[in-house]
Amino acid sequence: MLHVALFRQRALLIAVAAVVVVFILWNVPAFDFLMYPLRLFVTFIHESGHGLAALLTGGQFDRFVVYPNGAGVATTSGGIRWIILPAGYVGAALFGAVLFYLVNTLPFPKTLALILAILLAAITLLFTQLLSTAFLVGMGFAVVLVLVWRFADRGIAMLILNVMAMISGLNAVLDLFFLVGNTSVSIGNISNDAAAFSREFAPLLPPVVWALVWCAIAVVLLLTSIYFSIIRRLSPV
Repeated sequence: MLHVALFRQRALLIAVAAVVVVFILWNVPAFDFLMYPLRLFVTFIHESGHGLAALLTGGQFDRFVVYPNGAGVATTSGGIRWIILPAGYVGAALFGAVLFYLVNTLPFPKTLALILAILLAAITLLFTQLLSTAFLVGMGFAVVLVLVWRFADRGIAMLILNVMAMISGLNAVLDLFFLVGNTSVSIGNISNDAAAFSREFAPLLPPVVWALVWCAIAVVLLLTSIYFSIIRRLSPV
């Protein structure tokens, strides 16, 4: 079982390194050029969450857009709206949590990078407009992940995937914190998810309540992933 213990130790060290990288990216203005595409990637995942929730609940996912300022809109029809509306923020947190768990528990990060690249490319080709911002984000990250699969060693692959997972999960939580204090924010005539949920399903409860509920769910998902992938596995084999 020595190799298992070594893998756990390596996963812990790389996860800590990823935390350091994310902290630097978030707090050093000189690296804003790297944070910008990552922020667009989180929006890509957010809007994909709405669309996939529509498909899973019997509806249709027509397309989605990502704007250069980091906002986005998904166009869906049918499905279960009370699941679709929170699926953007919660879906991004779930994506981050699941990816973090898989990277730090499965010993084939390069294969995970390839699988994720295929999924991103499929979503991009099916649900975005050719050469739109969403298209460029999806295909751009798919190409990067293919390069990771082809050329990176396991440690670098784990680091890159961990950073993507953390950025996705943490951005989802931070966006929800922002939404708590800015529940009137909208894009044109399109209200934000919490405001739409409150208006359609629980008009007696203000949007801030739903933003807080979704934020709590996102935090629980992330903490659960960290516990089961890192903390629990630190116990002796």
